[in-house]
Amino acid sequence: MRVMLITNPFATFTTAEGRDALANTLSSRFIVDVEHTTHRGHAGELGARAVAEGYDAVVVHGGDGSVNEVANGMLGAPSGDTPARGTLPALGVVPGGSANVFARALNISRDPLVATAQLMALLDTGARRPISLGHTLDRWFLFNAGMGMDAIVVRQMEELRRKGRKATAGRYLRMTLSAFFRPSVVAPTFTVEVPDHEPIDGVRFGFVSNTGPWTYFGTRPIHTNPGTDFEHGLGVFAATSVSVPRSLVLGSTMVLGTNPRASHLYRDDDVEWVRFHSDEQADVQMDGDYLGEYTDLEFGYRRHVLDVVADPVTS
Repeated sequence: MRVMLITNPFATFTTAEGRDALANTLSSRFIVDVEHTTHRGHAGELGARAVAEGYDAVVVHGGDGSVNEVANGMLGAPSGDTPARGTLPALGVVPGGSANVFARALNISRDPLVATAQLMALLDTGARRPISLGHTLDRWFLFNAGMGMDAIVVRQMEELRRKGRKATAGRYLRMTLSAFFRPSVVAPTFTVEVPDHEPIDGVRFGFVSNTGPWTYFGTRPIHTNPGTDFEHGLGVFAATSVSVPRSLVLGSTMVLGTNPRASHLYRDDDVEWVRFHSDEQADVQMDGDYLGEYTDLEFGYRRHVLDVVADPVTS
């Protein structure tokens, strides 16, 4: 089996020793070519090359952003001719970022050593799982995208990372609380449209999910759309208020894992498409990466476009 191992040396929780150990462990059983990313977009270039050169699997050791880039490189733009699933390498992940939402949604351990053992066993048995992906702005997303407050937090975190600060769970929590409860942070309002429903106006922040949970706080999953998974449509979570009391109540339900419900919340765990519209430029994030400011977004999904190295879904 030919495996391309793509590692991001700039990921939050990777080390030179860990990357070497991973490469050596995989090389003991498979034919492994190691590639280190050097610039933004490089992981996508490597993903495209892995497809062109006929690798059997691509293993990414990095954060969610690196995995997103590789998947987009392998598949090409959603508006183009997407390669047939069986012609693509399988995508595997060894976590190396701060949240590692995608890997953990596939039941891959957040511990790189345990994840490596899991991955090798799965590769040995040929375990593959087809998953559906969301898309917007002519890019695929693996687990979530958002407009408004969560994207503001991602932007602020990326600004800190450029200054050399690590993206830890505690720092994310502090920045999220600050964004929601500090009067100086004001996100534009926007309208959300979904099938068979009147438009939801005055939305202050909105999430679109391709699976659950939305993210993790340490070991605790944060659920916005508990019924959304890789086998069905998109989840939408749109809140029309950021008042402190309402946000605290809603946030507690997500942390506790109960079904999020509130009078100021619209939620659906399985829709075919979602549209966001704002009269002002609003911050947007995808899979934890900041994309910039936009006024209009349309989200869709495509069923079973990518095989991942993971245990199959059992009914």
